[in-house]
Amino acid sequence: MLHFRSQTGAAQPTRRHFLIGTAAATAGLTIGYRLAVSSAEAQTATAPQAVNPFQAYVEITPDNKIIIHSSQFEMGQGSYFGIATLVMEELDGDWKQVDVIGAWGPTALYGNLAMGGAFQITGGSTSMTSSWERYRKAGATARAMLVSAAAKQWNVPESEIKVAGGTLTNASGRTVTFGDLAAAAAALPIPANVPLKPRERWTQIGSTTLKRYDSSGKTNGKQDYTIDVKMDGLLTAVMIHPPKFGAQVKRFDASKAKALDGVVDVVQIPRGIAVVGRNMWAALKGRDLTTVEWDESQAEQRGSAELLNEYRKLANGAGAVTARNDGNVAGAFSAGAQTIEAVYEFPYLAHAAIEPLNAVARISEDGRVEVWGGHQMPGLYQAIAAQVAGTTPDKVVLHVMKTGGSFGRRAVADGDLIAEAVSIAKALGPGKPVKVQWTRENDMRGGRYRPAYVHAMKASLDKDGKLVALYDHIVGQSIMDGGPFAMMIKDGIDPTSVEGAANMPYAIPNLKVDLTTVSSKIPVLWWRSVGSTHTAYAVETFVDELAAAAKRDPIDFRLAMLDKHPRHAAVLKLAAEKAGWGTPLPQGRFRGVALHESFSTFVAQVVEITVKNGSDFTVDRVVCAVDCGTAINPDQIRAQMEGGIGFGLGAILQEELTLTGGVVDQQNYDTYTPLRINQMPKVEVHIMASTEPPTGVGEPGVPPIGPAVANALRAATGKTVRQLPILKHLST
Repeated sequence: MLHFRSQTGAAQPTRRHFLIGTAAATAGLTIGYRLAVSSAEAQTATAPQAVNPFQAYVEITPDNKIIIHSSQFEMGQGSYFGIATLVMEELDGDWKQVDVIGAWGPTALYGNLAMGGAFQITGGSTSMTSSWERYRKAGATARAMLVSAAAKQWNVPESEIKVAGGTLTNASGRTVTFGDLAAAAAALPIPANVPLKPRERWTQIGSTTLKRYDSSGKTNGKQDYTIDVKMDGLLTAVMIHPPKFGAQVKRFDASKAKALDGVVDVVQIPRGIAVVGRNMWAALKGRDLTTVEWDESQAEQRGSAELLNEYRKLANGAGAVTARNDGNVAGAFSAGAQTIEAVYEFPYLAHAAIEPLNAVARISEDGRVEVWGGHQMPGLYQAIAAQVAGTTPDKVVLHVMKTGGSFGRRAVADGDLIAEAVSIAKALGPGKPVKVQWTRENDMRGGRYRPAYVHAMKASLDKDGKLVALYDHIVGQSIMDGGPFAMMIKDGIDPTSVEGAANMPYAIPNLKVDLTTVSSKIPVLWWRSVGSTHTAYAVETFVDELAAAAKRDPIDFRLAMLDKHPRHAAVLKLAAEKAGWGTPLPQGRFRGVALHESFSTFVAQVVEITVKNGSDFTVDRVVCAVDCGTAINPDQIRAQMEGGIGFGLGAILQEELTLTGGVVDQQNYDTYTPLRINQMPKVEVHIMASTEPPTGVGEPGVPPIGPAVANALRAATGKTVRQLPILKHLST
């Protein structure tokens, strides 16, 4: 959608506003005319009306700014930059003009097209897939209207006009800026089916020199996050949550806290006790003086050791449901020449993003509700905020803030932070804005973890060393169960529990994947690369072990099973080539390889480790090959592969969230330990050339690093580490 703002920058009831948008339900361009405000204005205190069904994708202001309204939430993965690149490729503006803000509203405009378009969500590494055509069309249409306006103003053919760097020039040398033409362009008919640039004319998409427009704000402290939100009268609330999941407040005593200078109030809300202060320090001091008695009769009492023991027992039995069943696995096992079995165990994992969870809410005297935060699922959060406040969604305005990491944590079905903020604002009364700021300890112990899993695997090789049968029984909690995404569970199968296993690419004539879903009150959630966080490790280390049993090279063994998957095979070959696979290594140095597809992106990684004394080793080098279709921002793709490798490496080496008697043991980065900078290996990223549509890169770099490291360790020690984290279990 395109919006040319009037000269005052505000909505003018006497003039038309032309907006162009790609509706989620159609493949074409939908045109809407309205007399209303832009999406940016709809999110300000001066625009109480509901969000109009037609809003801007691209906005040209009279002061020559290009404001891009992003349907995708920015949490560090570079979605704003990618979307801006799509627009700028077609618009031919100047990057100095660009700003990108978070948009929200009608799903026909902002629905995630990669997920069917029915709701607005950022996740599943789908931002570029969803935006690929929509935002290029917006940029192209804006450009066409500017050219048409200039041609009419100068009385010259449109073919004479050149657009570059945010200006339009005709054959005689006359120039005009985008901003100068905004009003004239707004008065023109909106063209339909504006052609997009052919690939050979691209200058922005695929550029190896283009740098992120927003880097300076991240480095000089000018970029605001939710934690930075300030306004007159803003209060700060900290939470006291139940120590056990499922517990409820029985009674609490806040008399000492309320007597403390700076503490405004202590209120009970459905999720616990909120201590509200004039600043963070006062709220924390008040929290320490508040005593709470909990009713734990319905709480989860089991620890992670008991839960995993239950999982092991279940994994040894028959699976509850079958996700894939090719051939005759049982018959193949009885006829096989060699059978290998393995059991893998994966702990709970926290998201541990650098910015602890937070949200700001304000309820006005007229009942309007505003919420600032990392709105990863805006439509759902708008509905939740309305329900909590006791109003209707049209009275709720969202402010989509940039966020210091999420990894899935801010895409929560019950909108936990949003519900807390609005609940507290409602308890305080109108006109008292409040920021709910979780501490790191709240964040670590607040639930929504990557589920713990157990895989019981069995495989059979024939007399020639060919893999003829493989069985994987997966046991763990469902992420989808009990929420708005439960509809994705089909025939008892949560697809996020089996992805990466049920769709493994290897040609195995007899393949069966079973799933047993268990119940617990420990809340679980998607975590960067979701099911592939455990399935890739189990599948790829097991395949490597089978290659060793077959006395085959690990890469050759895989390639022999990838005839029908050329993109998998291509990244595997590229990674092997760039890593020098098969060439001699210095004494004590070993290689490992892993291959995985997640979110339609194909990644192979070869690692080199140095083993010193038994279990003492370092990860020194990672060679990564990635096929994500058309590379929109190559430098950003490299950054995301590097970040994913570091993120995944910390998880498989040393991260583990445990519970004892239902209480989480870890509290902060001292006991829950993401990768430290001195542990980060040298990373080389090689991007496959492709003309396919773009797919995502925010998550696919994570899954292969774990099994690649484990496979290098198996090459060094002869043993596969089957319990994670590696550093805890390597010597056991």
